[in-house]
Amino acid sequence: MLDDKLTSIKGVGDEINKKLSILGISNIADLINYFPKRYEDYSIISSISDLRPGVVSLRGKIVQAKGRYVRRGLHITEAIMSDNSGSVRIVWFNQPYRANALKPNQEYYVSGNYELSNSRFSIMNPSCELVSEFPANTARILPVYKLTKGITSNQIRKLIKQVIGLIRSLEETLPKELIDNEKLISYSQAIEYIHFPNKTSDIGLAEKRLGFEEVFELSLASLLNKKEIDLLNSFKIDFKQDLAKKFVDNLPFDLTSAQRKVVWQIYQDLNQEKPMNRMVEGDVGSGKTVVATMASLMAISEGFQVAFMAPTEILARQHAQTIADLLDPMDMKDKLGLLVGSMTTKEKDEVKKRLNKFEISFIVGTHALIEENVSMDKLGLVIVDEQQRFGVAQRKKLMSKAQKMPHFLSLTATPIPRTLALTVFGELDVSILDEKPKARLPIKTKIVSPNSRKQLYEEIVAELNNGRQMFVICPLITDSAALDVNSVEKIYKQMKEIDFKKYNVGFLHGKMKGVEKNQIMEDFLNRKLDILVSTTVIEVGVDVPNASVMLIEAADRFGLAQLHQLRGRVGRGTDQGYCYLMLSDSSKPSPRLRALVSSNDGFKLAELDLKLRGPGAIYGTLQHGIIDFRIARLDDVTLIKSARNAAKNFIDENIDLDKYKELSLKVNKLRIVTNLN
Repeated sequence: MLDDKLTSIKGVGDEINKKLSILGISNIADLINYFPKRYEDYSIISSISDLRPGVVSLRGKIVQAKGRYVRRGLHITEAIMSDNSGSVRIVWFNQPYRANALKPNQEYYVSGNYELSNSRFSIMNPSCELVSEFPANTARILPVYKLTKGITSNQIRKLIKQVIGLIRSLEETLPKELIDNEKLISYSQAIEYIHFPNKTSDIGLAEKRLGFEEVFELSLASLLNKKEIDLLNSFKIDFKQDLAKKFVDNLPFDLTSAQRKVVWQIYQDLNQEKPMNRMVEGDVGSGKTVVATMASLMAISEGFQVAFMAPTEILARQHAQTIADLLDPMDMKDKLGLLVGSMTTKEKDEVKKRLNKFEISFIVGTHALIEENVSMDKLGLVIVDEQQRFGVAQRKKLMSKAQKMPHFLSLTATPIPRTLALTVFGELDVSILDEKPKARLPIKTKIVSPNSRKQLYEEIVAELNNGRQMFVICPLITDSAALDVNSVEKIYKQMKEIDFKKYNVGFLHGKMKGVEKNQIMEDFLNRKLDILVSTTVIEVGVDVPNASVMLIEAADRFGLAQLHQLRGRVGRGTDQGYCYLMLSDSSKPSPRLRALVSSNDGFKLAELDLKLRGPGAIYGTLQHGIIDFRIARLDDVTLIKSARNAAKNFIDENIDLDKYKELSLKVNKLRIVTNLN
């Protein structure tokens, strides 16, 4: 029944079916699991004599209804509704069927907005249905759904009402003991309440049950993965104190205490025969590459190979250069290799041959590392930078090249709130680099009104005249009629021809070919360009120490976490960095922009972003869309903790997951999505 097509429901023909499929609704199961985005309360029934402007619901009889065309393309249906206290005018636009559909001497519920129109108070375009014990679109708290053209919330509610009997007979998906312990309502009751709450508290009960289940399922999947990983065999890599000391002594800077702590955690992991599965989470400029190189040092010295995978070729080349400089004093530079897509076939073949012969023991690259003919028989450690930007299948491919399960180290510059890290990356041990090098100056951040652009440019010219460089970030590539914001093309032209014509200006965006993008970034890195106008394609990882200015156009259009990432592209050298947040207009800046000005702490800002915009904001940054929390709020620490503890108890008590069919299906799907085996 749940797998039945939507066309089995009355009112769903081919046209409606196609439109619902755009929303991801393909069968009855999809329909009942299509949750509302918000609610409107029409549950209070008013007397007509007590009506006040605003949202209202009435119960009465339609005593008069007639329709007419007032001009081509505009039809008006006018009706009079009466109850014991009086009468009120009702108006519908472009619904010519209304007059004939309304039955005389029948009671109706009407819900809509009571407002002044053409010098008369009327109820405009209301929902209207016969009085019954279970109205779908009037006289109750009404769910509002995300829609597509040609589909209304009314339609979705009516369709779900037709399968209410099926909803009430849904089987339980969680163990009874768990439901009792956590004081949860049943699954069927939660689905009914989420679509048809009788009172506001019903919504809370439904969200608690369904949100708990979402977190419980993901927690169970990640803990089962972790348990399975812990049973696998990996290469035991010993810690060599003299080697670590020599490396640290040759660094041109002091390690932070956070780096020392995280490196020690990694060394302890590597010294086990079970595979390390650790994520290092560090704000921009916190020194993740040094930590990864120190981890690699031990693997190389033990005769193993290390693969370091980066999301872009620019970043891969940059990492290779940084790591080469770090390994040079250790006489290990010649063991390093680079493999990226733009290399010639001859160059790639030479690198692959050296890998086969084990002449290269540390390979840095992009997706080119997972090609079929790349062999790494002695792969002992896999490092993936910004790992959420790779599909799980790609990471598995890389790790499958080893004789045993290699140790896995993930690096991310996206500060992730702790509740989110524990939930989304539950199978990983998490280390945090929460310090920056002492020499790194905090970036000065300033909100700028478009009216102050001229004065701002004068400040920027002073930096450029001192030999510094500037990033300019725009939300669009080309101008849009729908959005009145500056685009890459527009700003590039203005700067090149008018405002900064004395300087070398370039532009960059995601639609350009890879070779072209790489060349432009190379030119910027080599100071052939003073100004680079770009979209957010430069957001992650790119290190241009000479860039001291970041100008973000229409900064109010970006999320807080993303703005912080962009800000981190400057001030990476010893000079002061500046970030200017240009507003779209002269309106008051948002709380998130003011927060960015007051703090350089990515973790605090990520927590605030989670509260302001919800988990979707972080998921967007993480590109982790497969795991979709539609109900659970990741700032609900109590719910997260309860669900994770319940998942841990489930495993500790060796409860048979297969006893719960629906739960087992969902958990196993999530295991496949997140597992790296």
